[in-house]
Amino acid sequence: MPLTDDKLDVKILKGNIIFTPELGKFSMHEDSYIIVENNKVKSICKTLPAEYKNFEVDDYGNKLIIPGFVDLHFHAPQYANRGLGLDKELLPWLEDYTFPEEAKFADVDYAKKIYKRVVKEVWKQGTTRIVVFGSLHKESTKILLDYFIKSGLGAFVGKVGMDRNSPDYLIEETEHSLAHTEEILKEYANKSDIVKPIITPRFVPTCTPESMGGFGELAKKYNVPIQSHLSENTGEVEWVKELHPEFDNYASVYHSFGCFGQLPTVMAHCVHNIDEEIDLMSDTGVYAAHCPNANYNLSSGIMPVRKFLNKGCKVGLGTDVGAGHKVSIANVMSIAIQASKIKWLESDKALDPITTEEAFYLGTKGGGSFFGKVGSFEEGYDFDALVIDDSYLGDTDLSLRERLQRYIYIGDDRNIVDRYVAGKKVDEPVLD
Repeated sequence: MPLTDDKLDVKILKGNIIFTPELGKFSMHEDSYIIVENNKVKSICKTLPAEYKNFEVDDYGNKLIIPGFVDLHFHAPQYANRGLGLDKELLPWLEDYTFPEEAKFADVDYAKKIYKRVVKEVWKQGTTRIVVFGSLHKESTKILLDYFIKSGLGAFVGKVGMDRNSPDYLIEETEHSLAHTEEILKEYANKSDIVKPIITPRFVPTCTPESMGGFGELAKKYNVPIQSHLSENTGEVEWVKELHPEFDNYASVYHSFGCFGQLPTVMAHCVHNIDEEIDLMSDTGVYAAHCPNANYNLSSGIMPVRKFLNKGCKVGLGTDVGAGHKVSIANVMSIAIQASKIKWLESDKALDPITTEEAFYLGTKGGGSFFGKVGSFEEGYDFDALVIDDSYLGDTDLSLRERLQRYIYIGDDRNIVDRYVAGKKVDEPVLD
């Protein structure tokens, strides 16, 4: 029975429910029910209350029910480049691989071909919400937005801005960059409740002060969030110093132009931030998207995640496809734990490694909060969920924590039975 009346939509799932209501703490409910009303979590209970006895229950038996994964940093036009050029550092890799590939998205047919694969792969890997860079091409970015809307997944999608220090074949005039961005903001503001545009200056070196200031004004005018990159690579940090000696640090450049916490903001990487920048991020609520796969691949370094968490910063995880070679956030969780162990050694054991509970939080509620009440099974949260069958991974006569930990390390998309986004079951996208 799907409805009690015209105003109340009820779904009930049964299984082994695990989530992280706070950093470092699992909430585990074995063989329990999760009740969803009007697409939001109502309650979790061991015994179904009498008022729900006549409702249908999706009984998943001994399977795990967890929040959907959240990816805070993904480059859709770099998807076809996964695994290529990853023996280079950031700036040469951009010049030799990334920019030539992104230039192809001037062709909308090519964009359709690649973006269909992107959206289906994101779905396949259990990512239910994602923050995405497009390319600088307006029409291709609209295609990407349309595909995410059709898919049922939640996303922020941005048309990249880059009007300096870029190849001749991949650069735009400042006025066109801002005008095309504004066109997308207007057109897609109300097309979907869970897919929205986001302001996307690529990073300071490729954006003039005029475009950065314009992006800040657009974010304020349309009340939309912002995404960019920060302190990924030492060469990049030095380049910003040369371009903007008038500013104290890299973060302050963004902040001065209204692109750093004045509206919700996510900055990818944050490997080489100085203390003043981390303090500014904490004060302004700017999110750090930790992308350990990409940072290893491009010799960028290791983000000191514990330092950010200790200072009260908001932190989530990102695949950073294509510098990151895996689309799976579960994989990023395991690599984030490994990276934190090496940082622990590098810091003379001053920065404690992150735990499984903490890594899972970062990949669900930590990043999910950028979307609102997302990434947890607390009352009032959007019901984003994955149903995991871990039976073929080995013995299931383990604690729920151990089963989830094992899935994070050795499971994959074949373990995902069902996906729910904002209360709705989402099957494999059909994209025409």
